[in-house]
Amino acid sequence: VALYPTIVQKLVVAPNELVKETPQLVYHLAATRRAWGLDSVVTRDLTGEARLTERDIRANRPTIDNVRLWDRDPLLQTFGQLQEIRTYYDFVSVDDDRYWIDGQYRQVLLSPRELNSASLPTRTFINERLTFTHGMGLTLGPVNQVTQEGLPVLFIKDLPPASSVSLRVTRPELYFGELTDSWVFARTHQREFDYPSGDENIFTSYTGSGGVRVGSFPRRLVLATHLRSLKVLLSSDITSDSRAMYIRNIRLRARTALPFLLFDDDPYLVVSDSGRLRWILDAYTATSRYPYAQPLDNGINYMRNSVKVVIDAFEGTVTAYLADRRDPLVLTLAKVFPGIFQPLDAMSADLRAHLRYPEDLFRVQTDMYATYHMSEPEIFYHREDQWQKPVLSRPGERPDPFLRHMVMRLPEERQAEFILMVPFTPRGKDNLASWMVARNDGEHYGRLVLYRFPKQSLVYGPTQIVNRINQDTDISRQISLWDQRGSEVIRGHLLVIPIEESLIYVQPLYLRAEGGRIPEMKRVVVAHQNRVVMEETLDAGLARLFGGAVEPAAAAAAPPGAARSGNGRVADLARRAAELYQRAVEAQRSGDWARYGEALSQLGDVLRQLQAVLGGRQP
Repeated sequence: VALYPTIVQKLVVAPNELVKETPQLVYHLAATRRAWGLDSVVTRDLTGEARLTERDIRANRPTIDNVRLWDRDPLLQTFGQLQEIRTYYDFVSVDDDRYWIDGQYRQVLLSPRELNSASLPTRTFINERLTFTHGMGLTLGPVNQVTQEGLPVLFIKDLPPASSVSLRVTRPELYFGELTDSWVFARTHQREFDYPSGDENIFTSYTGSGGVRVGSFPRRLVLATHLRSLKVLLSSDITSDSRAMYIRNIRLRARTALPFLLFDDDPYLVVSDSGRLRWILDAYTATSRYPYAQPLDNGINYMRNSVKVVIDAFEGTVTAYLADRRDPLVLTLAKVFPGIFQPLDAMSADLRAHLRYPEDLFRVQTDMYATYHMSEPEIFYHREDQWQKPVLSRPGERPDPFLRHMVMRLPEERQAEFILMVPFTPRGKDNLASWMVARNDGEHYGRLVLYRFPKQSLVYGPTQIVNRINQDTDISRQISLWDQRGSEVIRGHLLVIPIEESLIYVQPLYLRAEGGRIPEMKRVVVAHQNRVVMEETLDAGLARLFGGAVEPAAAAAAPPGAARSGNGRVADLARRAAELYQRAVEAQRSGDWARYGEALSQLGDVLRQLQAVLGGRQP
C-alpha cells in the first residue's frame, strides 16, 4: 500500500505533470487570489517609453512638493535630540500621514512625545504612579522641507505644543500610548506634572473620564490586589474620586478588548479637527482553513483588514469600527458579540480622512502577488513571469522593504492622493517590471492598482539606479570627502516616484558628525533614465535634470514684487561665490578637507546658477 502512491507519481503523474495537475492549479490560483484579496487588483498598462520634460514636472507639482526627503530613522534621531526636551520623554516611532494645512494637501511625518517612567531621575511611588502620569503632545513637520542648517522644518514643536500652521493641538496629554506600560492614579492629592516651562514645572489635574474610579474601600482593596501594591491601599494621596489607569499600552489595550482579532504592528496617531489626539490601529480577521489557498509560514491563508480600532489618547476609550462588510468572519463575530462593532459611517469624518491601508497586509499581498499575478496554470507552473521586490541593503542595516507612503497624482487621475506603493522587478533581474499602489483616500480607499511596463522595454530598476549613483565620479568624490574621520554620510532610502507614465528616483544624503546624533540633510540625488545629478535641493536637481528653472511651489505663490531683478540676482550669486571661495581657502589652510570639499561643491552649484542667469547653459 505504501508503494502505490509512489508508483502512481512516477509512472502516471510525473510524465504528464502539467496535464494532471492543471485542475488543482486552477483551484489553487483562484482560491489564493480570493483569500488574499488579489482577485480585485486593477491592472493598467504603461507605455514605458515616456521621457519626462519640465512641463511634466510642473504639471505634477503636488507630487514633487510631497517627495519624502526625510527617512524615519534619521528623523527619529533628530527629534530625539531637538524635541525630547527632558530625559524622561521619548519618541518611539515616526509615522506618515496627510493633512490639509493652510489650504494645501501635505504629507507630514509626526512622532508623539511619550513619557518614559524608566528614565525618571527619582523613581519613587509618588513620582512613578501619581506625579509623572502622561506624555505631552507631538512633533510634526512636512516630509520635504529643510532648514538652512539641514534640519527638518517643524510645524508643531516644543512644550506645550506650539503650531505655526492651521493645525492645532488642544488636548496634548498622552495617558495612553505605544511606550506606556505602567499603571498610574490620576486626580489625587498629588499634583500631576504636565510640562516644563523654563526653570519651572507646570502642573495639572486630570479632568477626563479615563480609568476606573477608586470609589469605596472594597473597590480600592480590589485595585490594590490586582495591581499587587500595598501602597495603593495605604496612600493618603489616593481618594475615592481618584482614577486608576492600567493597561495603558494601546496594543495591549486593543488585544485585551478584542482578543479574537490580530493587529497591525504600526499604530499611528491622528490629530482630529478638534485638536484631540487619537490612536488608530488596524485589526485583522484571519484563518488557516481557507480551502486550496496558499498559507504563510504561520499557517494563515486568509486575512482581511475588517476592523479599525480608535483609542483616545486622553481617556483611553476603545471604539471598534466594522470596515469590511464583505468579510464573513467579521460578520459572524458581529453576531456573536452584538454591539461590539460600530459601522464605519459612525466614525467622524476627520478621523476617516486619516485611515490608511495597513502596511503588514500590503506587504503580504505584494509578496503573494509577485507570484500569483500569473493567473494562467501553464504560466504559473513554469514560473515564466515571476516577480520580486527590489533588494537593497547595506552592511549593518535592516533590509529596505521598499514600501513607501507618498502623496502623488496617479496616471489617468486628476487629483493627488495619499498612496502606499511598492515596485516589482523580474525575478533575478534588476529592471523594473511594474509597481503597485494601495489607495487611501475617500471612495478609492482599499483599492489595489498595478501599473505594468511592457516586457520589451527597459525601465531602470532601483538596483541599477544605485549602481549609476555609485559610478558617478562627482557624487563619489563628494561622498568620499565627507565620509572620512569626523563625519559620516548616511544614504537615505531610494524613492521611486512615478510621474505620468515614467519614473524619477530620489535619494537624500545626510551628514552626521562622528559621535553625534543629529543627522543633517546635505544633498539630494535625482535620477531619470540614464541621467543622475546631485544638488542641494530637490528643485535644483530637477532643474538641472530637465532644464529650465523648476521653481518650488512657495516661490510660485510669492506676492507681486517679491522677485529680485536680474542684476540683483547676479550680485547675490557673485557675493555668495566669493564667500564660498573664502570658506574653501580657510578650510584648506586648517586641513579640514571635508569642509573644503563641501565649500567647493557649493561654489560649483552657485557658479552654475550664475551661468544660467547670465544666459549660459551647461554642456
